[in-house]
Amino acid sequence: MLLAIEQGNTNTLFAVHDGESWTAQWRAATDAARTADEYAVWLHQLLRMHDLSLESLDGCIVSSVVPQSIFNLRNLARRYIGVEPMIIGENVDLGIEVRILKPSEAGADRLVNAIGAHTTYPGALLIIDSGTATTFDVVAPDGAFEGGAIAPGINLSLQALHDAAARLPRVAIQRPRRVIGKETVEAMQSGIFWGYISLIEGLVSRFKAEYGAPMTVIGTGGVASLFAGATTAIDHFNPDLTIMGMLEIVRRNAHFRGR
Repeated sequence: MLLAIEQGNTNTLFAVHDGESWTAQWRAATDAARTADEYAVWLHQLLRMHDLSLESLDGCIVSSVVPQSIFNLRNLARRYIGVEPMIIGENVDLGIEVRILKPSEAGADRLVNAIGAHTTYPGALLIIDSGTATTFDVVAPDGAFEGGAIAPGINLSLQALHDAAARLPRVAIQRPRRVIGKETVEAMQSGIFWGYISLIEGLVSRFKAEYGAPMTVIGTGGVASLFAGATTAIDHFNPDLTIMGMLEIVRRNAHFRGR
Protein backbone atom coordinates (compact mmCIF):
# COMPACT_ATOMS: atom_id res chain seq x y z
CA MET A 1 0.00 0.00 0.00
CA LEU A 2 1.11 3.52 -0.79
CA LEU A 3 1.17 6.39 1.69
CA ALA A 4 0.90 9.76 -0.06
CA ILE A 5 1.77 12.82 2.02
CA GLU A 6 0.72 16.15 0.54
CA GLN A 7 1.89 19.02 2.73
CA GLY A 8 0.71 22.58 2.28
CA ASN A 9 1.45 25.63 4.37
CA THR A 10 -1.69 25.16 6.46
CA ASN A 11 -2.65 21.47 6.36
CA THR A 12 -0.97 18.15 5.64
CA LEU A 13 -2.92 15.36 3.95
CA PHE A 14 -2.07 11.69 4.52
CA ALA A 15 -3.77 9.31 2.07
CA VAL A 16 -3.53 5.53 1.62
CA HIS A 17 -3.92 3.82 -1.76
CA ASP A 18 -4.34 0.05 -1.89
CA GLY A 19 -3.49 -0.34 -5.58
CA GLU A 20 -7.06 0.15 -6.74
CA SER A 21 -8.49 3.09 -4.80
CA TRP A 22 -7.87 5.58 -2.01
CA THR A 23 -8.99 3.77 1.13
CA ALA A 24 -8.38 6.44 3.77
CA GLN A 25 -7.48 10.12 4.07
CA TRP A 26 -6.62 12.28 7.09
CA ARG A 27 -5.57 15.89 7.59
CA ALA A 28 -3.34 17.42 10.24
CA ALA A 29 -2.29 21.01 10.84
CA THR A 30 1.10 21.61 9.25
CA ASP A 31 3.80 21.99 11.89
CA ALA A 32 7.39 22.06 10.67
CA ALA A 33 8.63 21.09 14.15
CA ARG A 34 6.59 17.87 14.37
CA THR A 35 8.96 14.90 14.63
CA ALA A 36 8.85 11.57 12.85
CA ASP A 37 7.92 9.91 16.15
CA GLU A 38 4.96 12.24 16.62
CA TYR A 39 3.76 11.60 13.09
CA ALA A 40 4.10 7.85 13.64
CA VAL A 41 2.04 7.80 16.85
CA TRP A 42 -0.73 9.86 15.25
CA LEU A 43 -0.72 7.84 12.03
CA HIS A 44 -0.63 4.51 13.86
CA GLN A 45 -3.88 5.30 15.68
CA LEU A 46 -5.67 6.42 12.53
CA LEU A 47 -4.53 3.40 10.54
CA ARG A 48 -5.92 1.10 13.25
CA MET A 49 -9.36 2.65 12.76
CA HIS A 50 -9.27 1.28 9.19
CA ASP A 51 -7.81 -2.12 10.17
CA LEU A 52 -4.45 -1.06 8.75
CA SER A 53 -0.99 -0.68 10.22
CA LEU A 54 2.31 0.99 9.44
CA GLU A 55 3.60 -2.48 8.50
CA SER A 56 0.94 -2.76 5.77
CA LEU A 57 2.46 0.23 3.94
CA ASP A 58 5.18 -0.53 1.40
CA GLY A 59 5.64 2.79 -0.40
CA CYS A 60 5.65 6.50 0.35
CA ILE A 61 5.60 9.68 -1.74
CA VAL A 62 5.92 13.20 -0.32
CA SER A 63 4.97 16.53 -1.87
CA SER A 64 5.76 19.45 0.44
CA VAL A 65 5.98 23.23 0.14
CA VAL A 66 7.53 23.39 3.63
CA PRO A 67 11.24 22.47 3.23
CA GLN A 68 11.82 22.37 7.01
CA SER A 69 9.39 19.43 7.32
CA ILE A 70 10.96 17.14 4.75
CA PHE A 71 13.63 15.83 7.14
CA ASN A 72 11.00 14.54 9.59
CA LEU A 73 8.71 13.16 6.88
CA ARG A 74 11.65 11.32 5.35
CA ASN A 75 12.49 9.83 8.74
CA LEU A 76 8.86 8.78 9.18
CA ALA A 77 9.07 6.74 5.99
CA ARG A 78 12.51 5.31 6.74
CA ARG A 79 12.04 4.39 10.39
CA TYR A 80 8.39 3.41 10.60
CA ILE A 81 7.50 2.20 7.10
CA GLY A 82 10.93 0.87 6.16
CA VAL A 83 11.09 2.57 2.77
CA GLU A 84 12.99 5.38 1.10
CA PRO A 85 10.29 7.90 0.17
CA MET A 86 9.88 9.56 -3.19
CA ILE A 87 10.34 13.29 -2.57
CA ILE A 88 8.89 15.57 -5.23
CA GLY A 89 11.68 17.87 -6.35
CA GLU A 90 14.51 15.63 -5.15
CA ASN A 91 14.69 12.06 -6.41
CA VAL A 92 11.67 11.72 -8.66
CA ASP A 93 11.24 12.17 -12.40
CA LEU A 94 7.93 13.97 -12.86
CA GLY A 95 7.82 13.42 -16.62
CA ILE A 96 6.48 16.92 -17.22
CA GLU A 97 7.88 19.84 -19.21
CA VAL A 98 7.95 23.11 -17.27
CA ARG A 99 7.65 26.02 -19.71
CA ILE A 100 8.45 28.97 -17.48
CA LEU A 101 11.57 31.16 -17.30
CA LYS A 102 12.91 29.51 -14.14
CA PRO A 103 11.54 25.94 -13.94
CA SER A 104 13.12 25.42 -10.50
CA GLU A 105 10.74 28.03 -9.07
CA ALA A 106 7.61 26.01 -9.87
CA GLY A 107 6.17 24.68 -6.60
CA ALA A 108 5.86 20.94 -6.12
CA ASP A 109 2.14 21.26 -5.43
CA ARG A 110 1.52 23.13 -8.69
CA LEU A 111 3.40 20.56 -10.79
CA VAL A 112 1.69 17.63 -9.10
CA ASN A 113 -1.70 19.25 -9.71
CA ALA A 114 -0.79 19.68 -13.37
CA ILE A 115 0.00 15.98 -13.68
CA GLY A 116 -3.17 14.93 -11.89
CA ALA A 117 -5.30 17.19 -14.06
CA HIS A 118 -3.69 16.13 -17.35
CA THR A 119 -4.26 12.45 -16.61
CA THR A 120 -7.94 13.14 -15.90
CA TYR A 121 -9.12 15.86 -18.26
CA PRO A 122 -8.37 16.40 -21.98
CA GLY A 123 -7.16 19.56 -23.69
CA ALA A 124 -5.83 22.80 -22.26
CA LEU A 125 -6.56 23.24 -18.56
CA LEU A 126 -6.69 26.00 -15.96
CA ILE A 127 -6.32 24.73 -12.39
CA ILE A 128 -7.53 26.88 -9.49
CA ASP A 129 -6.11 25.60 -6.19
CA SER A 130 -7.64 27.35 -3.18
CA GLY A 131 -5.48 26.99 -0.09
CA THR A 132 -3.20 29.29 1.89
CA ALA A 133 -2.60 30.89 -1.49
CA THR A 134 -4.94 30.71 -4.46
CA THR A 135 -3.02 29.58 -7.52
CA PHE A 136 -4.13 29.67 -11.15
CA ASP A 137 -2.06 27.30 -13.32
CA VAL A 138 -2.17 26.61 -17.04
CA VAL A 139 -1.59 23.10 -18.36
CA ALA A 140 -1.06 22.69 -22.11
CA PRO A 141 -2.86 19.95 -24.09
CA ASP A 142 0.40 17.94 -24.07
CA GLY A 143 0.59 18.13 -20.25
CA ALA A 144 3.27 20.82 -19.95
CA PHE A 145 3.11 23.35 -17.12
CA GLU A 146 2.92 26.83 -18.62
CA GLY A 147 2.78 29.14 -15.61
CA GLY A 148 -0.03 31.08 -14.02
CA ALA A 149 -0.88 33.48 -11.21
CA ILE A 150 -0.68 33.46 -7.40
CA ALA A 151 -3.07 35.38 -5.14
CA PRO A 152 -3.58 35.39 -1.35
CA GLY A 153 -5.90 32.64 -0.18
CA ILE A 154 -9.36 33.44 1.12
CA ASN A 155 -8.52 32.49 4.73
CA LEU A 156 -5.32 34.52 4.60
CA SER A 157 -7.22 37.58 3.38
CA LEU A 158 -9.85 37.18 6.08
CA GLN A 159 -7.17 36.86 8.76
CA ALA A 160 -5.36 39.95 7.46
CA LEU A 161 -8.59 41.93 7.56
CA HIS A 162 -9.18 40.97 11.19
CA ASP A 163 -5.56 41.61 12.23
CA ALA A 164 -5.23 44.98 10.53
CA ALA A 165 -8.58 46.49 11.51
CA ALA A 166 -9.06 46.71 15.27
CA ARG A 167 -12.85 46.87 15.17
CA LEU A 168 -13.43 44.07 12.68
CA PRO A 169 -14.18 40.67 14.28
CA ARG A 170 -12.96 37.24 13.25
CA VAL A 171 -15.69 35.65 11.12
CA ALA A 172 -16.30 32.31 9.47
CA ILE A 173 -16.26 32.03 5.69
CA GLN A 174 -19.66 31.28 4.26
CA ARG A 175 -21.82 32.26 1.34
CA PRO A 176 -23.94 35.23 2.45
CA ARG A 177 -27.57 35.59 1.44
CA ARG A 178 -26.94 38.91 -0.27
CA VAL A 179 -24.11 41.12 -1.46
CA ILE A 180 -25.22 44.21 0.48
CA GLY A 181 -24.45 43.34 4.09
CA LYS A 182 -26.76 44.87 6.72
CA GLU A 183 -24.31 44.45 9.61
CA THR A 184 -20.55 44.07 10.04
CA VAL A 185 -20.21 40.28 9.97
CA GLU A 186 -22.48 39.95 6.94
CA ALA A 187 -20.62 42.77 5.17
CA MET A 188 -17.25 41.06 5.81
CA GLN A 189 -18.54 37.71 4.61
CA SER A 190 -19.95 39.32 1.49
CA GLY A 191 -16.71 41.14 0.70
CA ILE A 192 -14.57 38.05 1.19
CA PHE A 193 -16.85 35.50 -0.50
CA TRP A 194 -18.17 37.50 -3.44
CA GLY A 195 -14.84 39.27 -3.76
CA TYR A 196 -13.15 35.92 -4.32
CA ILE A 197 -15.83 34.82 -6.73
CA SER A 198 -15.14 38.00 -8.70
CA LEU A 199 -11.39 37.34 -8.48
CA ILE A 200 -11.90 33.86 -9.90
CA GLU A 201 -14.28 34.95 -12.63
CA GLY A 202 -12.13 37.92 -13.61
CA LEU A 203 -8.88 35.96 -13.80
CA VAL A 204 -10.49 33.02 -15.60
CA SER A 205 -11.79 35.43 -18.22
CA ARG A 206 -8.36 37.05 -18.64
CA PHE A 207 -6.57 33.68 -18.79
CA LYS A 208 -8.90 32.45 -21.54
CA ALA A 209 -8.56 35.66 -23.52
CA GLU A 210 -4.75 35.62 -23.30
CA TYR A 211 -4.43 31.89 -23.98
CA GLY A 212 -6.58 32.18 -27.09
CA ALA A 213 -7.91 28.63 -27.04
CA PRO A 214 -10.64 26.73 -25.16
CA MET A 215 -9.70 25.75 -21.59
CA THR A 216 -11.34 23.49 -19.04
CA VAL A 217 -11.29 25.05 -15.57
CA ILE A 218 -10.81 22.78 -12.55
CA GLY A 219 -11.20 23.81 -8.91
CA THR A 220 -9.33 22.00 -6.15
CA GLY A 221 -7.87 22.70 -2.71
CA GLY A 222 -9.13 22.92 0.85
CA VAL A 223 -11.75 25.63 0.37
CA ALA A 224 -12.68 25.10 -3.30
CA SER A 225 -15.96 23.42 -2.34
CA LEU A 226 -17.16 26.76 -0.92
CA PHE A 227 -17.43 28.09 -4.47
CA ALA A 228 -19.48 25.19 -5.87
CA GLY A 229 -22.76 26.52 -7.22
CA ALA A 230 -21.67 30.14 -6.82
CA THR A 231 -19.99 30.54 -10.21
CA THR A 232 -20.08 29.01 -13.66
CA ALA A 233 -16.42 29.90 -14.26
CA ILE A 234 -15.28 26.55 -12.80
CA ASP A 235 -16.20 23.50 -14.88
CA HIS A 236 -15.20 20.75 -12.42
CA PHE A 237 -14.42 20.51 -8.70
CA ASN A 238 -11.92 17.77 -7.83
CA PRO A 239 -10.64 17.67 -4.23
CA ASP A 240 -8.34 14.71 -4.99
CA LEU A 241 -6.41 16.30 -7.84
CA THR A 242 -3.08 16.47 -5.97
CA ILE A 243 -3.04 12.89 -4.71
CA MET A 244 -4.15 11.72 -8.17
CA GLY A 245 -1.05 13.44 -9.53
CA MET A 246 1.13 11.82 -6.86
CA LEU A 247 -0.23 8.39 -7.77
CA GLU A 248 0.58 9.01 -11.44
CA ILE A 249 4.12 10.04 -10.47
CA VAL A 250 4.55 6.74 -8.59
CA ARG A 251 3.43 4.89 -11.71
CA ARG A 252 5.86 6.88 -13.87
CA ASN A 253 8.68 5.92 -11.50
CA ALA A 254 7.94 2.22 -11.26
CA HIS A 255 11.70 1.58 -11.34
CA PHE A 256 12.11 3.44 -8.02
CA ARG A 257 13.21 1.11 -5.23
CA GLY A 258 11.91 2.31 -1.89
CA ARG A 259 13.00 -0.69 0.16
